[in-house]
Amino acid sequence: MEEIQKRAAFIHVDIPGQEDNAPALPPDYTFPSMQSLGEDLVCVLDQLDVSAVVGLGEGAGANIICRFAMAHPNRCMGACLIHCTGTTAGFMESLKDKMLGWKLTHIGMNPSAEAYLLLHRFGSFEKAENPEQLNQVLETFQEKLRSKINPINLNRFVQSFMKRSNIAEQIGKLKCPVLMVTGDRASFNHTVHTLYSHMAVKLDKKNLELVEMEGVANVIEEKPQKLAEGFLYFCQGLGLLGGVPMVRVRSSSQDYTDRAFKGFRTRSMSMEEADQPTGLYSTSPTKQCSPPHVGSPPKSSNIHAKAGSPPLSDSFLEENVNATEKDD
Repeated sequence: MEEIQKRAAFIHVDIPGQEDNAPALPPDYTFPSMQSLGEDLVCVLDQLDVSAVVGLGEGAGANIICRFAMAHPNRCMGACLIHCTGTTAGFMESLKDKMLGWKLTHIGMNPSAEAYLLLHRFGSFEKAENPEQLNQVLETFQEKLRSKINPINLNRFVQSFMKRSNIAEQIGKLKCPVLMVTGDRASFNHTVHTLYSHMAVKLDKKNLELVEMEGVANVIEEKPQKLAEGFLYFCQGLGLLGGVPMVRVRSSSQDYTDRAFKGFRTRSMSMEEADQPTGLYSTSPTKQCSPPHVGSPPKSSNIHAKAGSPPLSDSFLEENVNATEKDD
């Protein structure tokens, strides 16, 4: 991902009141709907004078990016949707979120709310491939919920997400290429497949790709390298980030180079052999050089005439031979 960051500019957009240490939103503030959030992203691009972007979102953010891509097809070159849901909230989901909202409003951040948000974000992580690393991520997320996230503002965002409209029915408005990413242990895995099935019917299959990672609930935290690799290939398919080397091609080329260097030296070399050029960096034949001559060169070989050159005068030869004799 570092190579991508060197060649791309990322615009991170915080939902109103969801930034770290945000003050409580005014009671009379009308929190925007999911559709309004998606449509209004174009205002951020206009403010920054950005003509078009590749959208990248996770969870509710992916839902917002999808709405933005449908509302402004000329401003979105592609959309990478991670754990995106396109249907409305079901009965049980609505019931759980109402309980969550009541506790966040009247109690604040509490253990049951934390447990629900952890499950919502990380899914079923009991059988994760790297439980130690994931536990550290969970602890960091819990600490952020307790110390930096305003629970009242969070509840208002949750309520907006619960009232989301169904985008699966109008997914045909999506004109840009789409990369959908999910983990098979993600809490919204089934809704991702539901949205993908709608896309497969109404969109060009050449512009649609689904990547599902096995044994993963949160692909960003558990498989960041795989996610970065898939995102890189997706962008290169759009004609972007061509200067970033493809991971598999680079690794295979490096392996070949390593094997070549390992097999090049078949025996130990002496110091004299090591000092001699090996021709490793050139395929041209080795130039044969005459051995060095010790002492004064023969007088007859001191001056040579090149083929095709005019003959040398007797006075010229005599002067140079005499000069050589004086040097001796």
